[in-house]
Amino acid sequence: MCMAVPSLIIAIDRGVATVEAFGSVRTTSLMLLGDEVAVGDYVILGAGGNFAAEKVEPEVAAEALAYLAEVLASGQA
Repeated sequence: MCMAVPSLIIAIDRGVATVEAFGSVRTTSLMLLGDEVAVGDYVILGAGGNFAAEKVEPEVAAEALAYLAEVLASGQA
């Protein structure tokens, strides 16, 4: 099963974004995105995390992250 976790873009350098989710930081390519993104936007990473697959609206990202945080805190993840 694949879990899509919204990741916050914290830096962009030549088509590669540094993103953060739940304290984990990684780099991902932006070359497959159809939407323009900037630092502060949220993206969903594709399987493996090598490519950003989709831009996510901040409200949707906040809702998903709150739910996932609740699941993780419950120990049922």
